[in-house]
Amino acid sequence: MKSASSEQSVERIENGHKKKRNRPQKQNRRSKQSSVPIEDAHVEESLDGRDSSRSKAKDSTSSSKQQRPNTDELEAMRASNVAFNSMPPMRAESGYPRRSASPLLSSPEVSKQLLSKSCPDPRACEQSPGMNGELFQQIEGSSQRKIFSSHWSLDAVTEALEKGEAFKALFRVNAHNRNEAYCKIDGVPTDILINGNVCQSRAVEGDTVVIKLDPLSLWPKMKGFVTESAAKPEGTNSPPEKDDKKARQKNGIDVVEGFEDGFSKNKSSVIGKGAKNGVTPSSPPSLDSCLGSFCEQKGNCSAVDKLCGILSSFPHKRPTGQVVAVVEKSLVRDSIVGLLDVKGWIHYKESDPKRCKSPLSLSDDEYVQLMPADPRFPKLIVPFHVLPGSIRARLENLDPNLEAELVAAQIVDWGEGSPFPVAQITHLFGRGSELEPQINAILYQNSVCDSDFSPGSLTSLPRVPWEVPEEEVQRRKDLRDLCVLTIDPSTATDLDDALSVQSLPGGFFRVGVHIADVSYFVLPETALDTEARFRSTSVYLMQRKISMLPPLLSENVGSLSPGADRLAFSILWDLNREGDVIDRWIGRTIIRSCCKLSYDHAQDIIDGKSDVAENGWPALHGSFKWCDVTRSVKQLSEISTTLRQKRFRNGALQLENSKPVFLFDEHGVPYDFVTCSRKGSNFLVEEFMLLANMTAAEVISQAYPASSLLRRHPEPNTRKLKEFEGFCSKHGMDLDISSSGQLQDSLEKITGNLKDDSVFVDILNNYAIKPMQLASYFCTGNLKDSVAEWGHYALAVPLYTHFTSPLRRYPDIVVHRALAAALEAEELYSKQKQTAIDEGRSCFTGIHFNKDAAESIEGKEALSVAALKHGVPSTEILSDVAAYCNERKLAARKVRDACDKLYTWFVLKQKEIFPCEARVMNLGSRFMTVYISKLGIERRIYYDQIEGLCADWLEATSTLIVDKLYSKRGGRGFFKPMKEAVYLVSPCEVCVAKCSALSVHDTESPEAVSIDEVAPAVFPLTIQLFSTIPVVLHAVGGDDGPLDIGARLYMSSYY
Repeated sequence: MKSASSEQSVERIENGHKKKRNRPQKQNRRSKQSSVPIEDAHVEESLDGRDSSRSKAKDSTSSSKQQRPNTDELEAMRASNVAFNSMPPMRAESGYPRRSASPLLSSPEVSKQLLSKSCPDPRACEQSPGMNGELFQQIEGSSQRKIFSSHWSLDAVTEALEKGEAFKALFRVNAHNRNEAYCKIDGVPTDILINGNVCQSRAVEGDTVVIKLDPLSLWPKMKGFVTESAAKPEGTNSPPEKDDKKARQKNGIDVVEGFEDGFSKNKSSVIGKGAKNGVTPSSPPSLDSCLGSFCEQKGNCSAVDKLCGILSSFPHKRPTGQVVAVVEKSLVRDSIVGLLDVKGWIHYKESDPKRCKSPLSLSDDEYVQLMPADPRFPKLIVPFHVLPGSIRARLENLDPNLEAELVAAQIVDWGEGSPFPVAQITHLFGRGSELEPQINAILYQNSVCDSDFSPGSLTSLPRVPWEVPEEEVQRRKDLRDLCVLTIDPSTATDLDDALSVQSLPGGFFRVGVHIADVSYFVLPETALDTEARFRSTSVYLMQRKISMLPPLLSENVGSLSPGADRLAFSILWDLNREGDVIDRWIGRTIIRSCCKLSYDHAQDIIDGKSDVAENGWPALHGSFKWCDVTRSVKQLSEISTTLRQKRFRNGALQLENSKPVFLFDEHGVPYDFVTCSRKGSNFLVEEFMLLANMTAAEVISQAYPASSLLRRHPEPNTRKLKEFEGFCSKHGMDLDISSSGQLQDSLEKITGNLKDDSVFVDILNNYAIKPMQLASYFCTGNLKDSVAEWGHYALAVPLYTHFTSPLRRYPDIVVHRALAAALEAEELYSKQKQTAIDEGRSCFTGIHFNKDAAESIEGKEALSVAALKHGVPSTEILSDVAAYCNERKLAARKVRDACDKLYTWFVLKQKEIFPCEARVMNLGSRFMTVYISKLGIERRIYYDQIEGLCADWLEATSTLIVDKLYSKRGGRGFFKPMKEAVYLVSPCEVCVAKCSALSVHDTESPEAVSIDEVAPAVFPLTIQLFSTIPVVLHAVGGDDGPLDIGARLYMSSYY
């Protein structure tokens, strides 16, 4: 098992800040939770993935079979948006069929009629509702006007996709502004902006949607587009709703005021008047005319090629569009975690004297609101008649603790006339301020299976004690006399890779990578294989591991434990001093590791420390001595450095950021964090793992070009990369984004001048990571006509896969089977051709692939028979496996990131406040974005409309002056308290705190005193881009809202 830091350096660039691209194979996955499940819940925990509640939901297959509207009708629908009140009426029509509260997972038809007439006519309302109980104000009468347009029918979608009039894409939402969503079309370098709730048309994060592009004349200017004269400084951040409104009005689109959170802010609502054409004789040509012109120039081409041509012709334009159908609903719809707005409901009940007479009675026609913890999801409506009995009883008793309970809900319906989706609660976890309920909620939300392994899968395991069978000794190469060692984190138990090195005559080296032969134990189409494929990946928490394979296999007979005979898949390279591969050998082996080194042990050897064999170092096994181990580690370090330098000369990209490491007490509770960076020993292991993965990809893609599982990394997002280029250009830094190698060279030159400013280097790396797209598994048969798309951008290699971690990744097992089939095919081919075994073995897995042998009748037959024996899947099956593994890998990453945030929140909750230094990354009139290097996170500080605070934004010099107001503001308007933006202390308090800390820690090291590490600033505070300012971090939410980490200015003042 490799540590998160050693392997994820590539994944940081692969993933950037993106979401998944391939769609997962639908299965019902639920964790084994320690929390109390809701009574009457019928959540089936099946491993076969045939739960109908998780099947693909096709919105486009409605029974109405409505036809696709034309462009004019679509523009009219977009422009005729109406303002609406924040919540639908509390009571449905009297004829609405009531349902019992007992069936927790009811039919998706559960509340389709509840909101059929629930969007009130804004003309009948004197004012919009407020935030608390007024949200639940019952509105007599309802409007027949629909908020959202109907989704296209399946026939209309199919026709539009075939004609290139619409595109299929993944729907993603901006976490800072839910009104902004983005759709990534495969093959298009720039994502499509979907602006506004109406244009998003009831799609939620992770849905696969069909979008129609807006006319070219309505596309706004690309943010960050580099021109000679910048119209607006990079650092400005005027209110997004105002910018959006101005832009849309400029383009001839009416704006619905106050749509952004589902609340109408205006005292009097205004109905849209309809869309203006917005196209004048001087306007840019329409999209259709551009597509036609491009096709005339380029000849016959696909719709994606046409769109790419338009984008290249208008690089300053940002494409926009609207959702016209949801073709595949995200699994996240079934597991949205959040908190019930109990206080708002109680306030609503008490606000009306009629309702106040019987506050404990609950009507089945009423509902309670659920606030999702993830800001990318809309608020949900949970009707009372589908509430679980336990929650309903607690509502009747006005239980104040109910609002602090984390719950999971499933979206069951979102009608065209409802501003919010209707949901039902499926699980109750516990208090939101406690660690265990939060972890359980994270696992549940990401559908991570934490249940015990099935009995059928356990019966497939070998019995212990286990020894290598004699038949395997006869058919494998015996490498037990080779000095083989493992380098892993000190706490690792699943050791799936080992290294060896030998000196050869002439200055050559033979380097070996030995990977646990898991495919020997996990045979195709067995119960154990089904279980491993279902889990797909191990999930690592800080103090806990959720294994893909049973511990008997992952930590015992399959793990490359020192001193034990183990089965392995080995790749041996003969390398010269320049790092060139002269020859190679691939095969199944038997090895015996002589020792288990930690990264710290290996680093001490690399650094030349003399007492390496003392002070608790691991035991040696076999006839080897510490001098053998020391020599091997030093040679491997030198070779890995050569390989690394060569890889970067060939155009590889490496972006590194420091990450906090949490410290836990004896109860597994985090109490502090420290900053940690990667060591040379991490790079040593990483380099050989990369070489092994590239070698395996080359072999299997040549032997089985239609059914190989590879991993590709597309080029960065063009829009975000141009924003990064514009950022660097504005601040006098030359950045070449023409290729990954040029980008790496540019960053090295920039950071070379910033050796004394590691924080700014981290900021640059953060900016560089954001444009990176998600790497993904794929089946080569799906892209057989697009070999250029197989490549890996960050590694700058044409072929790459995952081969080195089969104990914790299912794709590696698939790759092992393909390699085993290629080896078997070589033996079969040699027998058929009656050639020497050594000569035959080199035809498919050697350094020179024998294409003639592979295309011969004997070669095809050998490859086919071997593929059938070792379970090499077909193109169709492998495509599904790749998509599912992509979804599970992304879920594991989300779990890891969410747990990191949770542990940080928990530490800050215990500390109450955490003063630290921050660097200003973005600055404007409303808020600033700061980077906290100690935690490696970004946070926003809003300072507009703060009582007692004056924030003067000087746009000409991009300077902010923050000062304290010593008199109360005049005029009308809502102002937030100063404590939301500023943590204010008096100089006397700072001095007393310092003296107290010094008296307590006078015998301890200076590091024990934290209060004097960061001094507060004083008013007035002048801030510019990249300024270093003191801030205070604090924990937000828990029992009273979603978890978050807040940041405030750390200021000192006597008044």
